[in-house]
Amino acid sequence: MPLALLALAVGAFGIGTTEFVMMGLLPNVADDLHISIPTAGHLVSAYALGVVIGAPLLAAVTAKLPRRRVLIGLMVLFVIGNALSAVAPDNTSLLAARFLSGLPHGAFFGVGAVVATGLVAPERKARSVSLMFLGLTVANIVGVPVATAMGQQLGWRATFLAVSAIGLAAIAALALLVPADHGHGDAVGLRGELRALGSVPVWLALGTTVAGFGALFAAYSYITPMLTDAAGYAESSVTLLLALFGVGATAGNLLGGRLADHSLRGTLFGGLTALAVVLALFPLLMSAGWSAALAVMLLGMAAFTTGSPLQLMVMEKASAAPSLASSANQVAFNLANAGGAWIGGLALAAGFGVTSPAVTGAVLAVLGLAVAGAAFLVDRRSASAPARLVAAGPARRREPSAR
Repeated sequence: MPLALLALAVGAFGIGTTEFVMMGLLPNVADDLHISIPTAGHLVSAYALGVVIGAPLLAAVTAKLPRRRVLIGLMVLFVIGNALSAVAPDNTSLLAARFLSGLPHGAFFGVGAVVATGLVAPERKARSVSLMFLGLTVANIVGVPVATAMGQQLGWRATFLAVSAIGLAAIAALALLVPADHGHGDAVGLRGELRALGSVPVWLALGTTVAGFGALFAAYSYITPMLTDAAGYAESSVTLLLALFGVGATAGNLLGGRLADHSLRGTLFGGLTALAVVLALFPLLMSAGWSAALAVMLLGMAAFTTGSPLQLMVMEKASAAPSLASSANQVAFNLANAGGAWIGGLALAAGFGVTSPAVTGAVLAVLGLAVAGAAFLVDRRSASAPARLVAAGPARRREPSAR
């Protein structure tokens, strides 16, 4: 595998760290800025809003630029956003800085996935994407816990300065390791890119991402009360258990990349099926400490087995605009985060029990399987249409002589 993938992984590590670390720093930020914790929670939403707006916008406006230059520019924006977060004097300024930090997130992964697949042979495309995403999953094991501890000991501003330093390291790695002549985006124009993004197969692939990762976040958003109220763990143990989720996610990401190079759709169907089964078994697995720990790790593994296949599938279905489509998949991922948490919360609020969000997640995983199945049928119909036309052509040409 090319060393340039390491540069992409470093950038992904920084992005993954800054995305999730705010959740652990909310009490510190709230105390320092003299705001309530619910108000501080808007800082998480501001970042997500930046991802949703920035992913398609930045991917579209930079489509014709050299991709290495685009990646470096996105990381420069990332560094500026996190540095401004570190020095923000009040909540309003911090909200704006967090929004700015989120803008390059989706476009970086979108353009980065295109660069990663262009650096390797066709039979290793999914593996290359999984190695870029490795930075994101490792961030959940190392980056987020270390950055959270740093924020608690040295102040939350130190955390964002450290993340800015990671961004600078990523810029240096991209400049040194990604080939300068990697190429430009396809010159199809913004209208052509939007047309490629508007096809039914692309939307079915994006829908699979929303449903599949919505299943994950329906359960993961409420994993702490499940572990404490159902499995009986102390709150102090939750951080270690969430690291197990990161271990599972890392293993699933690497496994999914390797398997998808052999069977893209088979890996996707298998990952979604495993996710549905794990989530359906959550009420049983949360009845004991050891099985609850196993469930957390299996949840991360099953969910992230589908990450690389979904990213690659969206890119292939929108081959005329892979950067825009790949970035749109990051929007779908963030919609899954928000929507899954909301749906899981509905089950919890309805009084169905502390593990009910996992059951709703299982339903969403089955829905993801259904959408993926519909995409498969559309592909088969599209593939068989030319064959029918070829078969019908000679028959029409023979009809005059028959008469």
